[in-house]
Amino acid sequence: MAVKWIGGHSSSILCLNVNTEGLVASGAERGELTLWDGGGTPAGQLQLPTADDVTSVVFSPRCPTRLYTSHGETVSLLDVRSLKEPVERFHVNEEEINCLSVNETDNFLAAADDSGAIKVMDLENKKVSRSLRHSNICSSVVFRPQRPQSLVSCGLDMQVMLWNLQKARPLWTTNLQECEMEEDGLQSAGQFFNPPLAHSLSVAACGNIFGCGAQDGKVRIFRVTGVKFERELEFQGHSLGVSQVLFMPEAYWLLTGGNDGKVLLWDVSSDVGKQQKSPAKSVQRRKAQAPASTRKDGKLNKVASNEHARVSPKLTIEHGEKVNWISCAELKGSKRVLVADQSSSVSVYPLPEP
Repeated sequence: MAVKWIGGHSSSILCLNVNTEGLVASGAERGELTLWDGGGTPAGQLQLPTADDVTSVVFSPRCPTRLYTSHGETVSLLDVRSLKEPVERFHVNEEEINCLSVNETDNFLAAADDSGAIKVMDLENKKVSRSLRHSNICSSVVFRPQRPQSLVSCGLDMQVMLWNLQKARPLWTTNLQECEMEEDGLQSAGQFFNPPLAHSLSVAACGNIFGCGAQDGKVRIFRVTGVKFERELEFQGHSLGVSQVLFMPEAYWLLTGGNDGKVLLWDVSSDVGKQQKSPAKSVQRRKAQAPASTRKDGKLNKVASNEHARVSPKLTIEHGEKVNWISCAELKGSKRVLVADQSSSVSVYPLPEP
């Protein structure tokens, strides 16, 4: 059963984040921002100006009192010790921001928006250092751990991209629909009705493995190798779109949340943790030896996909409401998953120890 945190919002909660000290921030519709202590009591509330929806909240990895929030086209920096007027405001995006990410050295912030743009702010010089772009709404952007100049992004153009801040063009791009059509053949008419619009990304602590949740209900796991990435694994546990994916601090435990009202916990460590044993890697080796006529990414990756059909969730939470955001926190000595949905409360569930 979920514990409900109530009294912090009057409208639907859209985003969550937790700092290193266990303080939880939640952002909601109409400019509502709330801080919660580990027991679920509101520790601070703020009504942001213009009452735009608060779409993303991210604590600084270096300074747990610094909180970046996106509302409308604006990013506000707040000091959680004194939750008043924003310490700073950045207005560099032209359309509503969907996702924020701060790199681990706390010197770059990326803001992805509805125009498909990703504005990368140099936080020391307080100016845009890079403008990156998708051809449709950019739904998620994440800096890679241990690689502060590298980030991944995805969007409703069905593209997943790998970027380096030295370059304005992506290092590597994968189109999820093209992969599916190569695998399934054009007879798979379902793809046209339920295309793999990419909603959410999360990078594991190693920095080389990342997951992507899409509208077709599938979760795809990729491995970055140098300046490109390869699909390592694909599985389906949601009957509707996957709105959220989140790698936990433990190696390769992944939480997913869906529009079907489920939250699932996956352990993909046996599939991605040991590179030399990975079936996808052996597929790639076969690919290198294959004649040119059969050297098609989709068909060869299909083998890896089939081999991983056994992947099943370790835990299923029947949350019952469309999931807007999920986060993970250590509260009172045990792990919890925090879920935001269409309601004005945060739901908190216990998690098993890995």
